[in-house]
Amino acid sequence: MTPPLFWIDSVPSVGQTAELTGVEGHHALTVTRIRVGDQVLASDGLGTVATCEVTDTSGKDRLVLRALDHTTVAAPTPRVTLVQALPKSERSELVVELATEAGVDRIVAWQSARCVTRWVGPRAEKGIAKWRMVARTAAKQSRRPCVPLVEGPAGTASVRSLVSDVVGGGGVVAVLHEDGARSLADLPLNAANEVVLIVGPEGGIDPGELEDFRALGGIPVALGPEVLRTSTAAAVALGAIGVLTDRWARGRDR
Repeated sequence: MTPPLFWIDSVPSVGQTAELTGVEGHHALTVTRIRVGDQVLASDGLGTVATCEVTDTSGKDRLVLRALDHTTVAAPTPRVTLVQALPKSERSELVVELATEAGVDRIVAWQSARCVTRWVGPRAEKGIAKWRMVARTAAKQSRRPCVPLVEGPAGTASVRSLVSDVVGGGGVVAVLHEDGARSLADLPLNAANEVVLIVGPEGGIDPGELEDFRALGGIPVALGPEVLRTSTAAAVALGAIGVLTDRWARGRDR
C-alpha cells in the first residue's frame, strides 16, 4: 500500500531530516495516526516527493522525517487543462475533486453564458480559494506530488483567447458536447503538447459560445451515448485521455 502523503515546504534530500508540523503534522498524528517507524510521502505540491521514515514525534503536531529517497516527478504529457463552467453549488467541489484525482494539470473556472451560479467580487475570491483547497486535498488523497493550478473565474472572451492560443501552438481543444460528431479517440492527442477540455454548465454550452470555439479550432466531442453531468464529464474524459495517451503509462513506469 502506498504510504500517505503530506505537504511540506521543503522536501529533504536522501539521509536528511525535516519536520512536519502545523495542520499537516496534526493530521498525520491525530487522524492518520502515524507513529515512529512508519513511512510517509512528503511533497511540496510542485512535483518533488520523498519517501520518509518517521524517526520522532512530539505533542499533537510534530514529526521528524528522514528521507529514504528523493524524486522530482516530471509533468505528464500532453498537459491537460480543464475549462469548467461553474456548476451549481452542491456539485461545485465534486468537479474539482474528481478532476484532480483523474490527473488534471490546470483548472480554469469559467463564467459561461448559461451558468446559474455567478461568482462576482468577494464571492469569486471565496470560490477560487475553495476550489484550490479542494484540489490540494484531492491531490493529497490520491498521492499526487503536483497540485493542479486553479485559475479564474474567466469570462468567455478569455476562454476564446485560450482556445486560439492552444490551437495555434499545436494543442487540441475538445469541447465536450452531447451533439459532438467526434470522439476523443478521433483526435491527435499524442501529437498535442496540450489538451484543453471545455465543459459547459447544467444547461449546456450556449450555441453562440459553441460556434465561437468551433471557429477558433475547438472540436465538439461526445464522450459516449450517455449524457453526463457537468460534475462528472471531465473525470470521464481524463480517464479516456489517460488510456489514449502516454500519461498513465508514464505513471506506471514510476
